Amino acid sequence: MFDTAFQSNAFQNDAFQIVITPLTPTKQGGDDASWTPEERKRFKALQKKLRLAEEKRMSAQKADQDARKELIRQQIDPKVSKPKQTKVESQKVSEDTPSEVTRYDALIANLERQKQDLFDAVLVRQAKAQLEQELAVLEAKRQAELDDEEALLALLF
Repeated sequence: MFDTAFQSNAFQNDAFQIVITPLTPTKQGGDDASWTPEERKRFKALQKKLRLAEEKRMSAQKADQDARKELIRQQIDPKVSKPKQTKVESQKVSEDTPSEVTRYDALIANLERQKQDLFDAVLVRQAKAQLEQELAVLEAKRQAELDDEEALLALLF
């Protein structure tokens, strides 16, 4: 009797979900109309440089790992490894000289900072334009009030 009166799918589990929109612009990379052609071109160039730097960093990291593995193989079993040199050279590792990976990390961080600076410049320009519009509206209102006051004074005198 009650089985037919109540439907099991009558209530939705997600009926009262709260959707919060992010404050940051969801369109990045010049998708919206607020980007100038120069900024769009600069952004694409930064993206290309960033991609190339990340690829070089990955290849440098792989080369470092391979060199480290080979060094460990030579230290563990020198008979198995191929002798590359007839003369023994001392390998010095200095803490002051950065490796290629750390140089690429610094380059990537610099490119990311430049990209963020570009986004910030676009946001500042948008805020400036919005403030200029608000200022123009307030100036128009002030002029209208001034005209009203002048009209009242002209009627009184």
